[in-house]
Amino acid sequence: MVKTFFVCAAFSLVLVIQSGYAEEKRNNDSTITTLEEVVVSATKTREKRKDISNSVIIIDSMDIEESPAQNVGELLANELGIDWRTYGNYGGAPQSIRIRGMDSEGTQVLVNGIEYNSPSLGYADVNRIPMNNIDRIEVVKGSGSLLYGSGAMGGVVNIITKRAEREKMDLRVTAGFGNKDTYRLSVEQGMYVHEDFSYFLAANRRDTDGFRDNSDSTQTDVSLNLVFDQGDDLEISLYTDYIERESGSPGVHPPEDTNAYYIDEVKFYSPTAASVLDNSEDENAHIVFRVKGNLREWARFNFKRGYTDMEYYFYTRYNSSGKGGEFWTDNEVNVTEGTLDINPFEGASMLIGADHKSYDWANRSLDLDQNGRRVRDSKEIATASVDTHGAFAEVQYRPCKFLKLLAGIRNEDHSVFGTTNLSRYGLVVNPLEDTVLKFNHGKHFKAPTPNDLFWPFDGFSEGNPDLKPEKGWHTDMTLEQSLFKNNLFITLTYFKWDLNNKIQWEPNSDGVWTPLNLRKYEADGYEIGAKVGPFYDLMLCLNYTYTDADEVNKAYSKQSYFPPDFQYKWVKRRAAYTPEKQFKGSLTWWSRFGLTASATARYTGSRMTYKTWYISYPDPETETRAYKLKDYWTFDARVDQRLFDHWIFSIQCNNWSDRYYDTYRNTFDNQETGETSIASYPGAGRTVFCGITYEY
Repeated sequence: MVKTFFVCAAFSLVLVIQSGYAEEKRNNDSTITTLEEVVVSATKTREKRKDISNSVIIIDSMDIEESPAQNVGELLANELGIDWRTYGNYGGAPQSIRIRGMDSEGTQVLVNGIEYNSPSLGYADVNRIPMNNIDRIEVVKGSGSLLYGSGAMGGVVNIITKRAEREKMDLRVTAGFGNKDTYRLSVEQGMYVHEDFSYFLAANRRDTDGFRDNSDSTQTDVSLNLVFDQGDDLEISLYTDYIERESGSPGVHPPEDTNAYYIDEVKFYSPTAASVLDNSEDENAHIVFRVKGNLREWARFNFKRGYTDMEYYFYTRYNSSGKGGEFWTDNEVNVTEGTLDINPFEGASMLIGADHKSYDWANRSLDLDQNGRRVRDSKEIATASVDTHGAFAEVQYRPCKFLKLLAGIRNEDHSVFGTTNLSRYGLVVNPLEDTVLKFNHGKHFKAPTPNDLFWPFDGFSEGNPDLKPEKGWHTDMTLEQSLFKNNLFITLTYFKWDLNNKIQWEPNSDGVWTPLNLRKYEADGYEIGAKVGPFYDLMLCLNYTYTDADEVNKAYSKQSYFPPDFQYKWVKRRAAYTPEKQFKGSLTWWSRFGLTASATARYTGSRMTYKTWYISYPDPETETRAYKLKDYWTFDARVDQRLFDHWIFSIQCNNWSDRYYDTYRNTFDNQETGETSIASYPGAGRTVFCGITYEY
């Protein structure tokens, strides 16, 4: 009650401040979306939006500061064609990004060009990425496999971190607290220390108890960006970061009337958490060294060398027996890439490049007895190494100001799967100065992860070395239009993609979970977006996405195991966890007395989920095991008030209506009744956070 009163009082105080403090209004020009915006990620060269055949999203640092989003996932969730998925309302819950209905393994997430996707899982947990040091985010939708290789099937999210500005010393310190005993402290500092040499340092600490039992999380991270900048002639940079996180893993929320369960006076689950003992630890480190510059007036080079070290630890106890296990998964990735951008004559360019990636994977495990003690001689170790070599070339030619053509090819040599050839074609039509028509078609692929291939048999699951890579194509057509002196920006897109050999974990004939290649995964849909403003100090954004996604899966009869000669049926069904309809709307207002207010509304349509180890889709011959997750709305808001010259007070509220919604589903075994039921990972409830920032 005291906290609620304080929050309401602080919110009211911000709204009534009318003093003559120094005004630092956001430069309206930076809020305008135009066809002249420069994008790097789409072609790995500096290109204007109107010259790129892909549909792109650009989020700048001010967009991030004004957004009520608390993490990168929520920030991207407000954008056109992006679906943010989370495993519920606990601090360490994995969060992933889906583009145009494709699984999160089909989105490649980069920070300063270094891949953040987990090699062993395939997707990037964007909940780990700190927001305070992000300068810009570029999202390139459509097949990105030509330039980025395996995994960039739905698109690429490239996060570019802050760097020091010349003739300016940056210092920013933020502290805040919120409900659920949430605390955050962040520090940023950067400057040029000698002529062309600069650094930018950022550090964060965040803690939360979460919404349920065993949903606490603590994360500490630090990053450093060193830059030697001589303009276009030469730039040398070194970026490194370290992220450490500890969190509980409560699992699903048990059904109502579930009682706490104990074994020998040790609690194993509670009315709010399927496990109060499971927990995990992460340690991630990245480093990327880059050199780029001009060789000649018509040739520019870019060289990158990156290293990633990911260590994951998971402790689990089984409610049925009290036994359990400890699991360690280590990933080391080395990346080397070089590109050369050649402009032989006006209107023509060629990008040629090559990359090499090596993955070292290790899995270790130990069994625990019913008392949680390690079992002697139960240690299991599995290791594997994978290498890929890629060479690519992309040619662009603009014969006149109204037309641009693009074509490219990539040859990928995988140490497990051999050679793959990928092509991409693009067309850009500029009938008017403020009108662009874009056409893009490209092949894509994703190699199975080391977990898919090499996971050792643990009694419940096992990898499958006979898997095939996922392959397919992605096509889209986009219209972008600026009107009224760039105060209205409209984008319309139709997209269609196809994927064969989709990888999904299923039980085999012995009831052991293992990854299998399914037949088909496909979708088509459209995106409609509009950005209005700034107009009378207001900015309005409206986005709508429709996605019709289907997958062909196996239909199982209701039985606990499947004999080797069991004949599966193949059925076509609506893709799991993919909403058909999504709407996002946001409104931002800048006052004349240093106050900025923003509000966001998101609608997520219904989603299907399946208990696939029984059945894939309603079938008259067997019992139905298809479930629908209901649609829902969420509303977020944020208010910032500048106080004096250097202080900013902020208050934000996410899901302020406290709307209950489900994100994923799984089974829950009630040990007292012996019943197995379907339970949910609930989304986060209402969260309120207040912060104070000093900047210099």
